[in-house]
Amino acid sequence: MLRLLTGGESHGEALVAILDGMPSNVDISPDFINRELRRRQHFFGRGKRQAIEEDSAKILSGIIKGKTTGSPISIIIKNKDFSIDRLPSVFSPRPGHADLSGALKYNLKDMRAIIERSSARETATRVAIGAICKGLLSNFGVDIISYVLAIGDVRVSGYSSFDKIKALLKKSLINCPDSRKEKEMIALIEKARANGDTLGGCFEVVVRGLCVGLGSYVQPDRRLSARLCGGLMSIPAIKAVEIGDGIQGSKEVGSKVHDEIYYNSQSGFFRKTNRSGGLEGGITTGSVLALRCFMKPISTLMKPLKSVNIISKKPVDAEIIRSDVCAVPSAGIVAEAVVAYILADAYLEKFGSDSLEEISRNFKGYLSQVKNF
Repeated sequence: MLRLLTGGESHGEALVAILDGMPSNVDISPDFINRELRRRQHFFGRGKRQAIEEDSAKILSGIIKGKTTGSPISIIIKNKDFSIDRLPSVFSPRPGHADLSGALKYNLKDMRAIIERSSARETATRVAIGAICKGLLSNFGVDIISYVLAIGDVRVSGYSSFDKIKALLKKSLINCPDSRKEKEMIALIEKARANGDTLGGCFEVVVRGLCVGLGSYVQPDRRLSARLCGGLMSIPAIKAVEIGDGIQGSKEVGSKVHDEIYYNSQSGFFRKTNRSGGLEGGITTGSVLALRCFMKPISTLMKPLKSVNIISKKPVDAEIIRSDVCAVPSAGIVAEAVVAYILADAYLEKFGSDSLEEISRNFKGYLSQVKNF
């Protein structure tokens, strides 16, 4: 139902995004979009670039007087650091980045163009589009958060209360609900910075308020589990995704993994556990959706690894490009946007896609059908 294209380079004039398929009459707040963009930028561990850029999305089409029209939505985010034509050429690829693979694929001796487009700067557009998708989902009671579970080898336990997590995150410098562990994480980031190194980690995206029945098992590419994991893996530096207790469940017997089913006249069908993470057979169960993403350390090191100059073929140190020490909290914000986009598409797929009123009617009728099943 939804189609998204993004364009632009990290140090180009601007980033742009076009979202096609958003229904009409959805309330969209430019202030909310810009708040989401600020959330992506301002966590401990980010680099100096974030002090330069003050990301602000300008809506060019598809929204009039704060409401979507059903036409394609186009957005532009200007780069203050517009310096692409003055930046030096790059001939020493960074291990772990797209530099060398991109140079070989596109036959580009100067890797500057690869660095500029493969940069995580592109994710600003996805956060802006994700904010619009969150606006649509809010009409159906859907709420999305992310929080840091681990940075390096410092890890917190998961929390069962969505509202508790949300409240604790407001006070956090790194989007972590455990203040004691946060101090350890910050100390670890500071140590990595001093050593010219970088850190990865793990964050969780949690979604509540989803109805049962989004996605399908009838074709592989319609399984919502596949769509979500594919979308999350498209975020730079994400190397693995876990749904629910996927990793731990692989070590257990079936009787300790699956969520038993209950019924009463007030709640209908329900489960007392959620080891599945809210997905069974590629379809939402109506329970909370829980997705964990594992992010590798950022590839650019201030004390670079060994590489090869692709012109001379001689050994050199990898290129040093301005970067972050740790971007795990910010990647979580990007993941919220990615999940919002995929879930919005799933709602439109099931309930219609032309106007909010049509979708709402179909949604209410479906809830009644499920209740009376």
